[in-house]
Amino acid sequence: MMEERANLMHMMKLSIKVLLQSALSLGRSLDADHAPLQQFFVVMEHCLKHGLKVKKSFIGQNKSFFGPLELVEKLCPEASHIATSVRNLPELKTAVGRGRAWLYLALMQKKLADYLKVLIDNKHLLSEFYEPEALMMEEEGMVIVGLLVGLNVLDANLCLKGEDLDSQVGVIDFSLYLKDVQDLDGGKEHERITDVLDQKNYVEELNRHLSCTVGDLQTKIDGLEKTNSKLQEELSAATDRICSLQEEQQQLREQNELIRERSEKSVEITKQDTKVELETYKQTRQGLDEMYSDVWKQLKEEKKVRLELEKELELQIGMKTEMEIAMKLLEKDTHEKQDTLVALRQQLEEVKAINLQMFHKAQNAESSLQQKNEAITSFEGKTNQVMSSMKQMEERLQHSERARQGAEEQSHKLQQELGGRIGALQLQLSQLHEQCSSLEKELKSEKEQRQALQRELQHEKDTSSLLRTELQQVEGLQKELQELQDEKAELQKICEEQEQALQEMGLHLSQ
Repeated sequence: MMEERANLMHMMKLSIKVLLQSALSLGRSLDADHAPLQQFFVVMEHCLKHGLKVKKSFIGQNKSFFGPLELVEKLCPEASHIATSVRNLPELKTAVGRGRAWLYLALMQKKLADYLKVLIDNKHLLSEFYEPEALMMEEEGMVIVGLLVGLNVLDANLCLKGEDLDSQVGVIDFSLYLKDVQDLDGGKEHERITDVLDQKNYVEELNRHLSCTVGDLQTKIDGLEKTNSKLQEELSAATDRICSLQEEQQQLREQNELIRERSEKSVEITKQDTKVELETYKQTRQGLDEMYSDVWKQLKEEKKVRLELEKELELQIGMKTEMEIAMKLLEKDTHEKQDTLVALRQQLEEVKAINLQMFHKAQNAESSLQQKNEAITSFEGKTNQVMSSMKQMEERLQHSERARQGAEEQSHKLQQELGGRIGALQLQLSQLHEQCSSLEKELKSEKEQRQALQRELQHEKDTSSLLRTELQQVEGLQKELQELQDEKAELQKICEEQEQALQEMGLHLSQ
C-alpha cells in the first residue's frame, strides 16, 4: 500500500507537470480532447479509488468514488450546485460517470483543490468509504491537494453533453511521460518555466485572498454605516424621549403638588368628621346598650310567664284526657247494662211463650185434669215457683232500670260539669292565646327595633370602614408620592447616563 501511494503521488506530479507545460505552449485554455488533461483525470480517478471500500448489494459489488465526493455538498454549501447538476444529467447512468463529471465541473470552477482539502480535513467521515491505509487517509493526500492548487492557473472548457463518461476505460498512458536526451538538455528551461508558474500561482492566490478580504471589509463598512444610521436614529429618538420625559416629569410634579394639597385637606376634614362621628357613636352606643338590657329583662320575664302558662295548659290537657277516659268507661258500663236488659227481656218473652203453650195445654187437658189432680197440684206448685221467680226477675228489671236511670242522670251531670269545665278551659285558652299574640306582637316590635338599631350600627360601621379606607388611600397616596420621587431620581440618573452615552457616541462618531 505504501508503494502504491508513492507511485500514485509521483504519477500525479508528472501528470500535473505535463499538463501545465502543454497548457503554457497552447495558451492555457484546454478542451476535453487534450490528451494530458484526459490522463490527469485518469490518474486522479486512480488516486480517489485507492483503498476504497467495496460495498456489497443484491446486484453485486459496488466500488465507486462518487460517494466520498457527495460529502463535499454537506461540508461545503458552495458545491451543492455541482452535485445537483451532475444528478440532473440524463446521459449519466452510473456512479463512475457521475464522479468523472463532478471532477470536470470542479476543475472548470478552479476549486478542485479546495473541495478535496475539505474532504481530507474531515477524515472521520472518509473512514466510512476508505481503508485506513488509503491515499486519501494518509499524508500523500495533503501533498496531492497542494499540487492541485497549481491547476487554478488553467482555463478548462469542457462540454459534458455528448460524452460517454460511463464507458470510458481509465488506463494510464506512460508514453507521455518518457523523456528523450534532448529533453534533458532543456531541463533548465523547464525549471525556470515552473518557477515562473509557481510564482504566478502564488500571486493569483494572494490576489484571490485579497479580493476576499476586500469583500469582507466592504460588508463590514456597509454594516458600520447601517449601525451608524441606526445610532443616529436612536440618538434623535433618545433626545425626543428625554424631552418628553422632562415634560412628563414637570407634569408629575404639578400633579404631585395638587394631590398633596388635596390629600392634606381631605385628611384634616376626615379627621374632624371622624372625631364627631366617634362621639356620636359612643353616645348612641350607650343609649342602645341601656335599651338592649331593658328589652332583654322584659324578654326573660315574658319567657317565665309563658313557661308557667304552658305548664298550666299541660295540666288542664291532662285533666281533660282523664275526664274523657272516665266518660268512655261509663259509656261502656251503660252499654253492658243495656245488653243485660235486652237478654232479660228475651228470657221474659220466652217464659211468656211457654206460659201460653202451657195454658193451651191446660185447656186441652181439662178432661185429664180431674184424673191428674195430683199432677195439677204439683204443676201449680211449680207455677207458683215460676211466678215467684218472675216477680224476682221483674224486681231485678225495675232495680236495673232504676240503676240505669241513675247512671244516665250521673252521666248527664258529669257531662254538664265537663262542659262547664271545658268552657272555662276554652276561655282560659282563648285568654292565653290573646296573651301569646300580644306577646308575639311586642316581640316583633322589639325585633324590628333591634333590627333598626343593628342597621344603624351597620351603617356606622360602614362609615367607619369608609373612613379607614380613605385613610389607607391617603397612606397609599403618600407611598405613591414616595415611589414617584424615587422614580424621578432614577429617571434623572438614567438621563444623566444617557447624556454621558450620547456624549461618548458623539465623540466616537466625530472620530
